[in-house]
Amino acid sequence: MKFARSVFLGAGVWGILFLTPMYFLFGAIGRQRSSPITYPQFYYGFLAVTMAWQFVFLVIGWDPARFRVMMIPSMLEKFGFIASMGVLYIQARITLTDVAVVAPDIVLGVLFTIAFAKTSASSATSDRPSR
Repeated sequence: MKFARSVFLGAGVWGILFLTPMYFLFGAIGRQRSSPITYPQFYYGFLAVTMAWQFVFLVIGWDPARFRVMMIPSMLEKFGFIASMGVLYIQARITLTDVAVVAPDIVLGVLFTIAFAKTSASSATSDRPSR
């Protein structure tokens, strides 16, 4: 349980610290690429949804046994992003440098999986009142 708590609290804090500056880097990111970002709604929408997940990670970390089931969509969030980036790379739509941004997600996806396995299902239901 301590492992899951550390993993999810760490992921949430790290994600918030990493994502917050991106709200102010829209123009800079557009200038770094060969073409500017033409759909700000996708950029900021991605940030908003991703930021919301950081708070989900904090909630899970607060009580991993109680929120164990939420670890499953958390893993899907990580592995879905990894798979998406992999497909884009295979299709030659992004560069290897662009793929490098998934490295933390790979690590967190694996850690989320381990945390899920180490947090027993019985501890998640032991606090619930019987019917």
